[in-house]
Amino acid sequence: MTSTTEAAQTPPESNSFQVDLRGLVDLLSHHLYSSPRVYVRELLQNAVDAVTARRATDPGCPDRIRLSAEAGRVSIEDSGIGLTADEVHTLLATIGRSSKRGGEHGLESARREFLGQFGIGLLACFVVAREIRVVTRSARTPGAPPVEWLARDDGSYTVRTLPDEARPAPGTTVFLEPRPGSGEWLAPARVEELARDFGSLLPYDIVFADGGGAERPVTDRPAVWDREHPTPSARREALAGHCAALFGFTPLDTIDFDLPVAGVRGVAYVLPDPASPAHRGGHRAYLKGMLLTDRADNLLPEWAFFVRAVVDTDALRPTASRESLYDDETLDAVREALGAAVRRWLAELAAGDPQRLAAFLSVHHLGVKSLARHDPELFGLMLPWLPFETSDGRLGLEEFAAAHGEIHFTRTVEEFRQIAPIAAAHGLGVVNAGYTYDADLLALLPTVRPAVKVTELDAGAVTERLDPVPTEAELALAAFLATARTRLDAEGCDVVLRAFQPVAVPALYLDDRQARHERDRSAAESNADSLWSDILGSLRGSAPRARLVLNHNNPLIRRIAALPDPELTATAVESLYGQALLMSQRPLRPADSTLLNRAFLGLLEWATHSAAGDSAQEGR
Repeated sequence: MTSTTEAAQTPPESNSFQVDLRGLVDLLSHHLYSSPRVYVRELLQNAVDAVTARRATDPGCPDRIRLSAEAGRVSIEDSGIGLTADEVHTLLATIGRSSKRGGEHGLESARREFLGQFGIGLLACFVVAREIRVVTRSARTPGAPPVEWLARDDGSYTVRTLPDEARPAPGTTVFLEPRPGSGEWLAPARVEELARDFGSLLPYDIVFADGGGAERPVTDRPAVWDREHPTPSARREALAGHCAALFGFTPLDTIDFDLPVAGVRGVAYVLPDPASPAHRGGHRAYLKGMLLTDRADNLLPEWAFFVRAVVDTDALRPTASRESLYDDETLDAVREALGAAVRRWLAELAAGDPQRLAAFLSVHHLGVKSLARHDPELFGLMLPWLPFETSDGRLGLEEFAAAHGEIHFTRTVEEFRQIAPIAAAHGLGVVNAGYTYDADLLALLPTVRPAVKVTELDAGAVTERLDPVPTEAELALAAFLATARTRLDAEGCDVVLRAFQPVAVPALYLDDRQARHERDRSAAESNADSLWSDILGSLRGSAPRARLVLNHNNPLIRRIAALPDPELTATAVESLYGQALLMSQRPLRPADSTLLNRAFLGLLEWATHSAAGDSAQEGR
């Protein structure tokens, strides 16, 4: 790599790092950094910081950075501050020191502009390089000669001064010789790709050359959200193209972020397809124009899982690896402010563009419901638009509440699906609260609509809405009902007779939370030792029991009630109970499974004995 014009003015002086460099490389590559790709970021960062440092005292200095890759070797040249020989010894070979320290070189006023904060960037290049060569000339010390710093991955380095012609102008060039097995990371196409990914928003002109003579720009400023566009539609089209290039989808909508106090600018893209609340993800965060991470999961509130954001900031702190954001009070404030921007966007849609809001909610109602749980004002605003599954169909709560003075809800999807057809036929307003966030929102509903009463559905409320059977008809079936109640008493279930629609449903199994708690308590009491049995027995209350509601309108119920054999009647009642349990899709207890098996075998035995009797009669 050394040319004939770079003959040494003084003999090389050999020195050693005061660290185990091999151990450091392992630490950087396997523990601090997630991938060798970050070496390109460290090269760009050092070059940008060097230019920033020089411009602090010489605003008119050149600000050009050239990155090149050819034949497995990578180099980067900047027109920055440069270093003297003493500074090379002091700064490049000492972990944790930086050439940008303000106290030593009077650059404290520019410190906040630097990207680097931890002083290990150059050594991070050993992740892909077996040798790092730096040729530098100081802009702070006129007349100081160029200096070469040559470091190897065995932990040794040399420093020597070079003739003036080796580097006539101030600045620094870094050359990397590849480590065995790292060639893919130094291939020209990969280097250019990484440079664009990390550095497209950096403040200085950066070009890339692959040895063919042509140079291509790496930077693409200003950011797409800050550019002037002839029309709003042209801006939307440009942002959509930017989203497609970064994230691979065309956004449903865009949300601008502009927080001058926090130094944050950017945009959020609304996903065109539903996303899981459990999926955090994919936000891109730039620090002063340098990509920090494309997985800034903690940048936005958890409920904003329906957007992917791209922001540039100068206020947030990076972690030591500079691959994520440090979770501190500043990030908390920024996250809250970005969440407020998303809320404002939703409010503006509700107030001025209901068609776009409806299109958004058709895809992302789950995210809005998550947000509305903690924001009653937004919940009230979204109430006409948020869809819920109800006994009247899929409706907004406001419309449903207008039709029903009292809203009942079920806590499970299975319970709702069993009761919904019957509730609809008898004018009972029931909402399915078995989906994520719906129970929380129903509990919040009376605070934003005080006239609406919301209660959890219980067996008594349903039974009261079903038509009673005429007294004479119920008295005629008294023996049948007594047999049914006696057989199901052991299951903790009462039996009632009602007439309801649809006729095809012979029996309906109803219970509520109190009944379930009492059933669980009884089961625990029966399985406990004497001490716990006494304690659980003392907790026995007057909680209602589950109910099996028999439908007098159903022909099968009438035929079972007319059976002359009480034992067969009891077996048929057990079968009705088991069928109603299965229809409710509740988990079966061991006792329930035993009952179902007993009823099935009982009916099978009766059917085969009956068939055998008929055959015997025919034989005679």
